[in-house]
Amino acid sequence: MHWPAPLVQPGHPLQLALGPLAWAAWFVVMYSGLSLGCAFAPPLGQGAATWLNGLLLVLTLVVTLALLACALRCWRASATAASRRVFVPRVAAGIYLYSAISTLLVGAPVAVLPPCL
Repeated sequence: MHWPAPLVQPGHPLQLALGPLAWAAWFVVMYSGLSLGCAFAPPLGQGAATWLNGLLLVLTLVVTLALLACALRCWRASATAASRRVFVPRVAAGIYLYSAISTLLVGAPVAVLPPCL
């Protein structure tokens, strides 16, 4: 399967929006998954060490690592680009990094709090 060209090129302006879009999609999946898990199969009396928290923590780490990989890719592309074409990849790398940090910080309570309060 081939990706569309804008998703492949680190210098395309669409890269500026993909980090926040990935974060927003993760946020919706995270909290809808938490709500559905608590509604249909609530883990009882185990504290933070539950199957639901484990699943949400894995999702958080996967999305964080994917965003960090995108940030690194854009940063490397900016290092090899001509001096006039570094703006979009560098800003995109910063936005991806910000989105990765936001994902990790918003998802961190999953590691210590029980899921269904």
